[in-house]
Amino acid sequence: MAMGISSYTAVDLSRSMASRPGAVNVEAANDGQLGDVALGRDSTIIKPMAIPNAPLPNRKAIRYAVRKDDTLESVAKAFGLPLRDVTWSNPGLRLPLKTGQILKLPPVPGVVIVARPGDSSANLATAYGVDETTLLGYNGIRSSQLAPGMTLVIPIDPQVGPNLSSGVAADPIHPGELMCPIQGAEIIQKFGPTSFGLEPSYGGYLHFHSGVDLLAADGTPIVAAAGGRVTAVGFADYFGLRVEVTDSYGLVEIYAHMSAAQTAIGQPIQQGQRIGLVGSTGLSIGSHLHLQLEVGGLPTDPLPLIGC
Repeated sequence: MAMGISSYTAVDLSRSMASRPGAVNVEAANDGQLGDVALGRDSTIIKPMAIPNAPLPNRKAIRYAVRKDDTLESVAKAFGLPLRDVTWSNPGLRLPLKTGQILKLPPVPGVVIVARPGDSSANLATAYGVDETTLLGYNGIRSSQLAPGMTLVIPIDPQVGPNLSSGVAADPIHPGELMCPIQGAEIIQKFGPTSFGLEPSYGGYLHFHSGVDLLAADGTPIVAAAGGRVTAVGFADYFGLRVEVTDSYGLVEIYAHMSAAQTAIGQPIQQGQRIGLVGSTGLSIGSHLHLQLEVGGLPTDPLPLIGC
């Protein structure tokens, strides 16, 4: 008997090739589904796959020259990126932007980095919370080709966010967002111009509140709104006792008027980790927390805060 071998089964050719009356019912042969591909009983593809007919997107880092009237927000929006990815890819960025200034931008959500001496694909993958094969494959290199000074794009899932230097998630509770450092606290003063005479002048306004104030009793625990690294602890001007955290995206959160600090400079901090206690030190008329967000060195409205 003549037999043919298919991918999975033996077929009797003398029977399968015999003419048969009536129309062929293709749906009856459809014995399985794999994504968009329909398979027959002998694993024959009976529904074609879509094959891309347009060029794949460029995976190289974008070098953007700032134009007149550009803002950080407008640049991020133009390239479809979260603002945090722009600050993350440009460490030490200061505002306002200057015409002609070059910004490094990732072509997809993630970060642009420059490899440093001692970097390896394995430790970079751990530091940024991605699979090593993803890092190498996206940049089209082998691990042996990684060299200091090489510009890399590291794609990061916005729903996961970056890692701390220790390899744990920086923002395990609300990735890419600020959580309320005192859950359920009432906001008693918002960011912006105010008639409150104790506030200093700023931005052309006689009195300007540079953050948000959260009402809480003395000694109430304060947790980090975002994960990062502690960059300052101690007394400073009207802030009184304050803790400053530079988060994983390069934004700075300042927690002021504290009665006690429970962290140290250089310490990695996860979102939701305790950093101190509410107080009324510095220029304050009652126990509360002043939370200030700085982007590129300028005070910025930190709202919304998840949980306030």
